[in-house]
Amino acid sequence: MREARPGAFIETSAATPPAERLARVLERFPALAVAVSGGVDSLTLASFAFAHGVPLTVIHAVSPAVPAEATMRVRHLAVAQGWELIVTGTGEFEDKRYRDNPVDRCYFCKTNLYDRVAGLTDRPIASGANLDDLGDYRPGLIAATERRVVHPLIEAGLAKSDVRALARALGLGEVAELPAQPCLASRVETGIAIHAADLAFVERAERRLAVLTGGGTLRCRITRQGVVVELGPEAMGHAGAVDTLMAGLCGEAARVYAGTRAYRRGAMFVGA
Repeated sequence: MREARPGAFIETSAATPPAERLARVLERFPALAVAVSGGVDSLTLASFAFAHGVPLTVIHAVSPAVPAEATMRVRHLAVAQGWELIVTGTGEFEDKRYRDNPVDRCYFCKTNLYDRVAGLTDRPIASGANLDDLGDYRPGLIAATERRVVHPLIEAGLAKSDVRALARALGLGEVAELPAQPCLASRVETGIAIHAADLAFVERAERRLAVLTGGGTLRCRITRQGVVVELGPEAMGHAGAVDTLMAGLCGEAARVYAGTRAYRRGAMFVGA
């Protein structure tokens, strides 16, 4: 299997503050195009680079796999900070390799994304991948490596906790506390074809579930057994109410509801 090598760490003392390490990485770039998803990592990277005077183009891709609230968040920050923002489609749903949902689906998603971004800017493309991402199965990093995408947070040795601390220092408010939120296609079990209608159902269900449980970690999964809701420890006390809500939503949508279970990261990667 192809191996992703996202980049080297800068040479600095472990005692060097994360913000200083990231600033040193960004000094290498006369300008950047940051691909932002609407999550804490890429938004923090874009905000930090902009605040440090790096000429910046921010590019956000919309698709059925991107929650509408993520796009709204990007647009809000772009106006608030004065970014040059480009919103584009990615075209991944035109790629049968992506829609077939193999275990390396993310490779084809990121291939489409970065090829589209490269056609919109001559600036080096940067992602918001952080150090913790290297511990996961991330085929999208392979596509990034093949296209010379840079990962400033990784190069600076920043983990997720460092990124959140940086977001707080930048005054990004609720962005700093956003839960990890992979794309909606990650809710679909490997081998089940990706359909926009499934992702719309997942987005609607998770929005309702978040209100019901008060937030925290939860996932609405599309599996071979039916719709499953995974709950983090903080939401387990709401399992009964979740069952009632989801039974209703699945009944309205003519879907099978298969109950709740404990949240497990990467649960949809069957055979990974």
